[in-house]
Amino acid sequence: MAERVCRVELTASFIERLESIETFLAEADAPFAYDALLDELRATVIPNLRHFPRIGRAYLAAPPQSAEALAQLAALPAGAPAALREYLHGDYLILYTVSEAAGTVYLLSIRHHRQLTFDFAKLWPGG
Repeated sequence: MAERVCRVELTASFIERLESIETFLAEADAPFAYDALLDELRATVIPNLRHFPRIGRAYLAAPPQSAEALAQLAALPAGAPAALREYLHGDYLILYTVSEAAGTVYLLSIRHHRQLTFDFAKLWPGG
């Protein structure tokens, strides 16, 4: 039986976060690191998620403890928090979800470990 390969889509919020990382790294005098990140996304992260969409840890396996983050998660559509997964790659944490029915991995957000946490309100329509 042939292995099912998922499509990987970058959401608008993911692209927005990539742009913020580019700015962050430029201000840290490390613009070369942004090019390396893009190369790693293309060569490693996206292929891994295409073939192994559940490679990342369930986000709620270690739920946030702050009242603000818990409130943001509670405001998401029913079932959305349970579908969140996180993939750690080098200095970056990637937040994504998998739609089994569509055979698609949606990259929702990315952040450098030195940046602030995710903004959940912007990840779903209406947020």
